[in-house]
Parts: sequence; C-alpha cells; structure tokens
Amino acid sequence: MGVLGITRRRLNTFLHMKNRIHHRKVSFDYYIQKRELSSNHLKNDSILPVLIVGAGPVGLVLSVLLTKLGVKCAVLEKSTTFSKHPQAHFINNRSMEVFRKLDGLAEEIQRFQPPVELWRKFIYCTSLTGSTIGSVDHMQTEDFDQIVSPLSVAHFSQYKLNSLLLKQLETIGFTIRSDEGLDHRPLREKEILMGHNCVSVDATDNFINVTTSFVKEGKHIKKQIPCSFLVGADGAGSTVRNLVGIEMRGEKDLQKLVSVHFLSHELGQYLMHEKPGMLFFIFNPDAIGVLVAHDLNQGEFVLQIPFYPPQQKFEDFTSETCKRLIFKLVGREMADVNVVDIKPWVMNAEVAEKYLACEDRIILAGDAAHRFPPAGGFGMNTGIQDAHNLAWKLAAIVKGITPMSILPTYEMERRPVALFNTALSIQNFKAAMAVPAALGLDPTIANSVHEAINSTVGTILPQGLQKTLLDGIFSLGRAQLSDFVLNENNPLGSSRLAKVRRIFEEGKSLQLQFPAEDLGFRYREGALIPEPETEGLPNKPEPPSGRRQEYIPSADPGSRLPHMNVRLLSELTQEAPISTLDLISVDKVEFLLIIAPIDSSYRLAHAALNVANKLGILVKVCVMWPHGLVNADSQSKELLAPWENYVDVVEVRRSSGSSSWWGMCKMTHMGAILVRPDDHIAWRVKSTVVGDVRLEMKRVFSAIL
Repeated sequence: MGVLGITRRRLNTFLHMKNRIHHRKVSFDYYIQKRELSSNHLKNDSILPVLIVGAGPVGLVLSVLLTKLGVKCAVLEKSTTFSKHPQAHFINNRSMEVFRKLDGLAEEIQRFQPPVELWRKFIYCTSLTGSTIGSVDHMQTEDFDQIVSPLSVAHFSQYKLNSLLLKQLETIGFTIRSDEGLDHRPLREKEILMGHNCVSVDATDNFINVTTSFVKEGKHIKKQIPCSFLVGADGAGSTVRNLVGIEMRGEKDLQKLVSVHFLSHELGQYLMHEKPGMLFFIFNPDAIGVLVAHDLNQGEFVLQIPFYPPQQKFEDFTSETCKRLIFKLVGREMADVNVVDIKPWVMNAEVAEKYLACEDRIILAGDAAHRFPPAGGFGMNTGIQDAHNLAWKLAAIVKGITPMSILPTYEMERRPVALFNTALSIQNFKAAMAVPAALGLDPTIANSVHEAINSTVGTILPQGLQKTLLDGIFSLGRAQLSDFVLNENNPLGSSRLAKVRRIFEEGKSLQLQFPAEDLGFRYREGALIPEPETEGLPNKPEPPSGRRQEYIPSADPGSRLPHMNVRLLSELTQEAPISTLDLISVDKVEFLLIIAPIDSSYRLAHAALNVANKLGILVKVCVMWPHGLVNADSQSKELLAPWENYVDVVEVRRSSGSSSWWGMCKMTHMGAILVRPDDHIAWRVKSTVVGDVRLEMKRVFSAIL
C-alpha cells in the first residue's frame, strides 16, 4: 500500500490500535515518511512560511508565539491605524496564563490595569447618580489565592493590550510600516503592513498566493505575496473567510446596538468614589443602556444602546444626541463629556462551518472563526487560545517535526470549544436580560413589537410615523421604571424589586467569571491519545448553565495541565515558587513528560527520550518529588544518563492537608503525564506501562503527531 494512498481515517485506525506490534511499526514508519514529504515544500526561502491577516490581539499573539518558536511570519492589516476603541476588556485566567509566557506581558497587564476594587462589581441602577437596584460582586476570596491558576483575571481594554503586544513585537525585531507599499520589494518576515487589504487568494499545490491592495499616491496598487500558510485573524467580518467561501452557522442578529465611546473625568471620579463597578445596567423612564467602565481613573467608558432600524437611523446618533442620552443615564449633565467614537454593531452567535480550507493551508482564528455575544467575555479569550493551539502545530510542520496531517487537529480541538462557548454566551445574554424582564421590560417583547411594526404598518406608514409609533410604545414600556411604580410602597414595584433580589441571590444574573469553562475545557479528540471513558460518564461536556461553576483540576488527556506551585531542586533557596505551567517551553516545540522518582518511571522516561530523539522531537522530563524531599538531583542524573534534558522539582503544598501532585491529578505516583507545547495533556498512563515501553512511546508520539 503506497504511503500517499492511505486515507486519514485508515491512518487514525492504524495509530490507535494498541495490541498489534505490526500496526505500531506501520504507523511509526508512516509518520517518518509523511513528515519528510510534508516538509520538503517548506524549504523555499522565497515563500513566507506564515502570513497573518489581521493585527488585532489574536493576530499579534500568534505573531509573537510563532516568532518565539522560530517561524518566520508577517502581518497584513487593512486599517491604516490601530483602533483606540476599547472593545474587549475582560481577560480570563487561561489567557493570562498564555500571556505569562510572553516576556512578562501578564505582569504588565496586572500593573497597568485598574485596581480590582474598581471593577469587581456589576451595578444595576435607575441612573448613575440615582438609586441602586442592586449589585453583584463577581470576585471571591479564592480568585486571589492562585490555587487553580498562577494568575487572576484582568480588566484591560483591547487597544491597551494591542499596544503592549506591539511593544513586544518591536522588541523581537518587528517593524510597523504604514508609509510604504510592496510595489518595489517583497514582503519580509517580521513586518506589520498597515493599510494593506487582502483582495484574493489563489491556492497552488505547495503554497498560497495572496493578492493585497494598498493605496500609494492616490492609486490602488496590487501585489502578490506567496506564503505556505495563510491565517485569517481578521475579525468578525473576515475577508479571508469570505474569499474562501466558508459559511457561518448559528443565530444571527440577536440584537442591534450602537456603541458610544466617550471620556468624562468627572463621571469617572464620581463613580470611583460613590459606586465603582465594571458594568452598569441602567433603567429609567427616559433611557436604557449598559455602560462599560473601561477605566474609572481615566474616565473612559463605552455605552451600549439598543438600536431598532429602519425606524431608528444610525445617522441620528450624532455626538449631541449621544451626549443627551448619556446625561439621561447619568441623571444629570456633566460638562466634560467628550464623545470619541460612535459605531453600530450586530450581536451574533455563530461558528464557522470549518476552520481550514485549500488543503489546510488557509486557517481561521479568533472572531473570523467564531462570533459570540459579549456576555461572559469569551470572544477575545477564545481567539487567544486558538492562537496558542495553532502556533506549535504550525511550528512543528515548518520545522519538519510533524506532517501536515496534524493541522486538522486544530479544527477538531478548537471548533467544539467555540460551539460550547457560543451556547454559553447565549445563556449569558439571556441571563443579562433577566433583570430588565423582572422590572417589566422584557427585551424579547421589545424585539417582537419592532418586528410587528416592520411586518404590518412598516409597509404602509411613512418612516417618520413609524419612528413616532415605535418611540411611543417604548416610552410607555419605560414608564414602568418611574419612581411612582418602582418603589417598595407600590405593590407592583415591591414585587418586581423582590424578584430582582432573588435573581441576584440565586446567581441567575449575568456572571463575570466561569472558572470551570475558562480553565476546564477539554479536547476530546485531536493531537492526543484519548482514554476510554469511565462507565457512566458522558463523552461530551454538560450543556452550559450560565452560572459560575468552579474548576476541578483534571489530568485527563486533552485537559489543560493542572497548576501547582513547585520549586526547582537546583534552586531550593529561591523564595518564589514557579507553576507547573512554567515548566513548558514557549520558545521551542518541546513536550514535557512528568514522572515520579521511581525506577519504572525513569525507564519510561529513558524510552521516551530515545524515541523522541530518533523522531527529531524535543522532550523534557520533569521528575516530581513529594513535598519535603530536598536532595535528589544525583539520582535523576544517574538514571536518565546520558540524557540531560530533565528537571527535578519538589511540590510546594499550601498546607499539610493539601493534595499531592498525583492526588490532585487523581492518579497514583506510578503513572506519567505527557504535556504538549500548548500546556494540554497529550497522553497519560495511570499506572506502570505494561509491556515494551519503547514500543508504547513510539505509538504515543506517532499518534499525537
């Protein structure tokens, strides 16, 4: 049977057969031949290995990760300048863990973000200077204790994050070019070209020809850029996705909104001292809106206002109109309100039907691959983790470590996460609507009224009369929010306020943190060796509830490696411990094998190092010593010789009652854990490997790569 004739399905069958040595040998030989075939075309120096379209957080993070892994890449951005609109602002634990690996980026975010006391709450009120309906504190004591993650969540505007990422890229040799095109020269690695729009893609057998357009001296000039891989990280309206004809699937047009970016130092200072919070849900007879406080100290805000076209026109939202709305929501006028930007946008909940196109050479990431409602902050965070998953796989291909056949595992792993996060974001959106619904302002009714007008009188009445009718109906609805109705002495108002309090007490309002989902997502198939599911346990994650659930550490294949503080035995005098996540390299495609200091595990590690060396794969062994042992370096040195790529670490337990490493992983110390370069577990054995450990490690690496 010819190597090239083997289908992926049959290959997977070969790789997952455990009991026949013949099949193990076929899969191992196939892996080596396929890797050589797939790496030959990457040796052409005139072809850029990776071209990234989109210089948002996802594209920039991918650029940093690829460059650290030694992969040449460049970025095209259609805008001529970087946006100052705050956009996304919540960074979850997992994204902060990725940033921790990027030369202190996480620490910079923590240093520059507003103090947590200023953003830990969501406030529900009749106006910013008026009465408070209720508030929810989203930070718990354990969120600061670094028990499940070495880092806490952060509140940091997207344009500020972009600035820090650009600074990192400049430090590693990138240049930002906005004053010249490519009319007389080729695109070089480590360049970010502003004002360059991707207008067409043409796939050949071995590379992608990207045609870009830019304006020079008033003329549109086109230039072709050949690349091995094209990554579309160009946002919700992705040009790359549209050019290759990939459709989005899901719920469209959940809500139309207008986003108003404005500055007011006076408002920031007032809220900072009187009612600090991250989100303000404001309901009064004159206006309804959600205010995002990006930075109270700087007085930077974004106001989100429901928008109902065609009766309401975006052109009607002038700076003066928006100021008047702001004053109504604040409860009084403020002299220093400066409207910076006004944008319409549509809330969707969609995932691309596929992430790969053109023989897996065109790849989607971030908002180009998934569009979520903002409730829960999953959009940017999911995209950053797309980049983390993709980077090591592209690097492994470019460096000839693995064949092209690893790329489908990117879609296998990341698309189910996006589908789950879509469902969770919809749940969060519904939770955000619970409070106004309890106050008598069910948004679904408002949308139904709007649809009814469009489908009935919308075909008869002039638009001016339609607007008057719609505004009149909405005004009647908002009248329920008057002080006359909404107070404890009014039976109806008292009942509604009691219902709102129950929503808060039962955790049914919009939540900020989702530790179980942010840290506990698990890849069920892909570049890993799945285990047979325990009888009675589902193979799929439970549907999202929309409520906060705590993360439970897991060492199941596909899970993120659990965090535990450890100390290097070679540096026991150091005061600050490190995380188990810090043991995984960010500047090379290297796997981490975690074992206990016992003879059978040392033999397994020796076999893994031997097999990996023959495959050209880097593996580092981590010997995990129990809490209290301090002198063991010579043992590992002797038992792993001649291999020197190992590290001895000792557990740092929080208290005498804390779990050991193997206890936290729900394993015995006889087992072992193999971790991928993106911190996810590729394989584990719960007890000693039965049989030939060398054949087992051949099977493991062949199946993963």
